[in-house]
This record gives sequence, structure tokens and C-alpha cells, in this order.
Amino acid sequence: MPLVFLSSFGGVAAQFFDNNGVPLVGGKIFSYLAGTTTPAALYTDSSGNTAHTNPIILNSAGRVPGGEIWQPSGTTYKFGLYTSDDVLIGTYDNIGTIAAGSAFIANFNGNGVTVNFSLPFAPIDENATNVYINGIYQQKNTYSLAANVLVFSQAPPLTSTIEVMYF
Repeated sequence: MPLVFLSSFGGVAAQFFDNNGVPLVGGKIFSYLAGTTTPAALYTDSSGNTAHTNPIILNSAGRVPGGEIWQPSGTTYKFGLYTSDDVLIGTYDNIGTIAAGSAFIANFNGNGVTVNFSLPFAPIDENATNVYINGIYQQKNTYSLAANVLVFSQAPPLTSTIEVMYF
């Protein structure tokens, strides 16, 4: 089960309309990995246990059944919004999530050799991280992210404490 956040496309209780302002009864929301046509899963609630159908079929009020769209943390998606007759209303690319209200914290110890540290979950992006070595903030150009792996440009010193705060 992935860590999920509300999608900024639809999120909670959004209502979708056609180009005339009429609720999009039976409308369809397709989800893809950003910049592609590769289908990507969305979830019905914050547990990330149950995937929506792809496409999501909107109800008689033009809303998502269950009212929520949850997207995996650290992802960006492309969405296609269609009428029930498969007429494209619009596509929306590089759509991220709405970050959680509190940060995740991961702690490590440096050994003077290791540069890769695996976080329990992937941060939204590098800008959603704050990294400290022995309590000193590390500039963003001293590390990078590869999914959920924090990669330092130089190994933190032996016996150093590393704290990563991220969303």
C-alpha cells in the first residue's frame, strides 16, 4: 500500500462540469503518469488500500464516487477529463498532491563512507526536504533524491547524526 496524499486534481468533494457549466454526469477522469499515456492508479481514501477504477466514472452530480481522490506521495500525474460520450474537455499535466499537515522525520548515523540513505517514503520533491547533519542545515546542492533515497554528494562524517524532515 503506497503512502498517499490528496490529489490537487479533484481532492475532496470536487464537482466537475461540462463546457456549458452543467454537472458532468457520467463523466470520466483518466489518470496517467505525468507526460505520458501510461495509466496510473488513484485511491479512494487515505489508506491507499483501494484503487479507483481508471477511468473514474463521475456520479449523477458530476462528483467522484466516495468524494475523494488520493494520489501516491511524490508523484505527478496527467489527468484527462471527458464527457460520458468520450469527448475531451481538457487534459491537465504535472499535477501533484496536497502535502500532509505534518512532516515525516527520518534519523540516521553517518559512518564517513555511506552516501545513500533510504527514507521510509519518497518526499514530494527535493524542495519538500530539510536535512541536518549534527544539527546544521544542509544546502540543497549537497544532496539529491532518487525516489525515496537521499544521496549526499559527500559522505556525512563518522558518528554524525543525520535528521531528514520531509513531506
